[in-house]
Amino acid sequence: MNRNKKRGGGGGGGSAPKGGRGGAKKGKRQSFKEDPFFTNESKKRLKYDEDIRSDESSDDERNDAVGSGEEEEEEAAEEIIEETPGEKKLRLTKEYLKRLGEHERKKKEDEDDDSDDDSEKEGDRDSLVAKVLQQQQLQDSGRLRRSIASRVQKPEATDEFRILVKHRQSVTAVVLSDDDGRGFSASKDGAILHWDVDSGKKEKYQWPSDEVLKSHGVKDPLGRATKHSKQMLALAVSSDGRYLASGGLDRHIHLWDTRTRQHVQAFPGHRGPVSCLTFRQGSSELFSGSYDRTVKIWNAEDRTYINTLYGHQGEVLSMDCLRKERLLTVGHDRSMMLFKVPEESRLVFRAPACSLECCSFISNDEFLSGSDNGSVELWTMLRKKPVCIVKNAHPLLAAHKDVEQKDGDRVPNGHIESYDCSSTYSWISSVTSCRGSDLAASGAGNGFVRLWSIESESNAIQPLHSLPVVGFVNSLAIAKSGGFLVAGVGKEPRLGRWGLIPAAQNGVAIHTLKLSSDTNKL
Repeated sequence: MNRNKKRGGGGGGGSAPKGGRGGAKKGKRQSFKEDPFFTNESKKRLKYDEDIRSDESSDDERNDAVGSGEEEEEEAAEEIIEETPGEKKLRLTKEYLKRLGEHERKKKEDEDDDSDDDSEKEGDRDSLVAKVLQQQQLQDSGRLRRSIASRVQKPEATDEFRILVKHRQSVTAVVLSDDDGRGFSASKDGAILHWDVDSGKKEKYQWPSDEVLKSHGVKDPLGRATKHSKQMLALAVSSDGRYLASGGLDRHIHLWDTRTRQHVQAFPGHRGPVSCLTFRQGSSELFSGSYDRTVKIWNAEDRTYINTLYGHQGEVLSMDCLRKERLLTVGHDRSMMLFKVPEESRLVFRAPACSLECCSFISNDEFLSGSDNGSVELWTMLRKKPVCIVKNAHPLLAAHKDVEQKDGDRVPNGHIESYDCSSTYSWISSVTSCRGSDLAASGAGNGFVRLWSIESESNAIQPLHSLPVVGFVNSLAIAKSGGFLVAGVGKEPRLGRWGLIPAAQNGVAIHTLKLSSDTNKL
């Protein structure tokens, strides 16, 4: 052992002297500064410089040719290489901040034209932008609520719903893009329309052939059906406005590219009609609810299935989701469930004595629901029962069904003999809220859309105004600014044909909401 150690020590200690005398090869192999790996690049450069000096004219021609080829390759590469998600996010953030700064600059100039100090203006503008961003972050997180309900003015006699887009059959779903500039609607005849809110210009999504649908993932029909039904029941649009998801009687979730209006993917998996869809805000995570009593999670960007959530004992009818990974669902089992997806847990809320039909988040801790007995309920996470119930929210005059309810009439809670809320025309078919605010709306088939003010401190729902509209209000959406409301109207209810209003017009109706000025609003 000592001999081996001595050899090892001698070999390690004698490598440097040998390299200095006769073992040049071995010394170079172990010397860091003389290692060929580190000197190879410099040798190549020297050789290249010598070649340039030896023949400058030929190399100039070659360099011109190579340079032009490299430029063409770089241009082609620039065309092929797409923007990374990080670069896109940075670019969009800069554009948003620039637009926000310009808006605040114009606003400040209108308010104060006499000031000549540009530095003070710039500083004030930066502070205003920072304040706006902070407010938006608090609103998105649900910690700050905008006061819009108190600013909604009473509609005048001339203010009414106007049909923005017409459909052949009853509209079943209406959604707005994140910037409120575009809208999407679907109907029972399978038509999906993409329309502009200001002009009403519409474009129709074209269904591809059966061969293309199969290549995108569509499975063969189940049971006696020989072909897929195109009847739509649900729509959802992603926050970035890139993807539109649709679902209906064919048990598939269809994914569309809103830029090209082309069908890109079909998600099979549900064993019943797809009744509701929603995207998680700020992500490509998609939730779907079905008559098979399950909720499935998908990723629209990766076009993959993620997970299945169980819990409902009846058909899943409606759902909603904010930025948190919390999903609110309503089923035909008289229950509403709040799924906490990361924790794989759920909270169950039981309706008093009715079947819930629709739901909507007010904030991360508060939500709204509508029932088939004509009631609108307010819930919180702290209680398993509603903290407030508005009965007879959409009453129907039993003796005088053709008499119009005048705007501003208050319907007291409790049973009143002159009102009939057991009729299918008084079922609450849709509820929605203006995100991050205290304004909400509900719709039924009694001829009115009702606006509500949600008072969190007193846990109350206060009626605001009634907006007349003829037909079943199967879907509602309020603009983020609170400036307008859109309703999907039809002659028939969304999920069946147990009611009929012949005088109704199938289409998307829009109503402008006039807001009073608020000096505290940025």
